[in-house]
Amino acid sequence: MIGGALRQTGRLFVLAAEVGRAIFRRPFQFREFVEQFWFVAGVTILPAALVSIPFGAVIALQVGSLTRQLGAQSFTGGASVLAVVQQASPLIVALLIAGAGGSAICADLGSRKIREELDAMEVMGVSPVQRLVVPRVLATMGVAVLLNGLVSVVGTLGGYFFNVIMQDGTPAAYLSSFSSLAQPADLYISELKALVFGFIAGIVAAYRGLNPRGGPKGVGDAVNQSVVITFLLLFFVNMVMTVLYLRIVPPKGG
Repeated sequence: MIGGALRQTGRLFVLAAEVGRAIFRRPFQFREFVEQFWFVAGVTILPAALVSIPFGAVIALQVGSLTRQLGAQSFTGGASVLAVVQQASPLIVALLIAGAGGSAICADLGSRKIREELDAMEVMGVSPVQRLVVPRVLATMGVAVLLNGLVSVVGTLGGYFFNVIMQDGTPAAYLSSFSSLAQPADLYISELKALVFGFIAGIVAAYRGLNPRGGPKGVGDAVNQSVVITFLLLFFVNMVMTVLYLRIVPPKGG
């Protein structure tokens, strides 16, 4: 069992390396990229916006309650915005892309595999990775970066509204605490996380789609596995990136 898991992990890394090399090969499948970008964006924009509002509100309410107990209400805005931008926003985007866009990518590639379309492409000398996988991975990465900005803004506005309206906070204190604690590096790490998470979601979905087992039922199982594996990897990579960021970048005023 452990040996099988290690082999699967190795093949996943091999596919990731192959995709990295194929990105710079010509011809680039621009039309396929645009179609996949539009599809992934279409199935994730509205859910991301709807999820980010209550997510930002919950963080603001929880942080506001905690800071009130500690007598540090003036830092509610900065703490809640940093939590949304650094942690919540990239994870929300990645989970939605993996659950909506990634599952569709996995199902599409899996159905092509069991119909032997990918084998036919290889016989004709066309690389399925360059033709199909690379545009999809780049699409998930691009949508993740852009969607992360949207979720950050909507989540911050939701937190601002609930803090000011429901917890009797002041707009000036909310904004001033944010400006005193936040720094450009917080936005940079958020976008970098979204980029990496989008890459992981695309690679895992493509790998499971290229390796289904047992016909149509195997495609369904591959879709479920891709979502679960992506979720596990996202939380682990998020922990590693957060630890590295806190080690490398000193807090503002620290």
